[in-house]
Amino acid sequence: MGIIYVGSDHRGYQTKETLIEALRALNYDVTDLGNSSYDPDDDYADIGIELAEKVVSTNGNKGILICGSGVGVCIAANKVVGARAALCVSEKQARLAREDDDANILCLSADLINIDDNINIAKTFLETIFSSSEKHIRRIQKINKYETTKIS
Repeated sequence: MGIIYVGSDHRGYQTKETLIEALRALNYDVTDLGNSSYDPDDDYADIGIELAEKVVSTNGNKGILICGSGVGVCIAANKVVGARAALCVSEKQARLAREDDDANILCLSADLINIDDNINIAKTFLETIFSSSEKHIRRIQKINKYETTKIS
């Protein structure tokens, strides 16, 4: 597996710090994209787009984004061509996001999901392999084609 990029806005900051510590303890190659300190004036869009660009720049990289609800960073990340960000609130959802959709970015809620569950969701996401079934490849190719033909 490539690099695991992790980033958050201020509402996800403490969850990010704890999650990074847990992932490093599991020997994942984690790069913290920030914030490096709590900043109540930061914007989730900035970190979501920056992380998504890093993830799609090299095959095999994954990302984890955290904000209060998980929704804002997910919307921002999915604006980057090639990003497949998934907001997951359970381990089952994280497994399906990887198996069926080959999601490359996990979005988490710091406000609605406790840290232990978020760590387990992240572990499941990182441990799950894309199924590579024909129907899932076909569906992803349709999205990729749309992304590349609709850009003006």
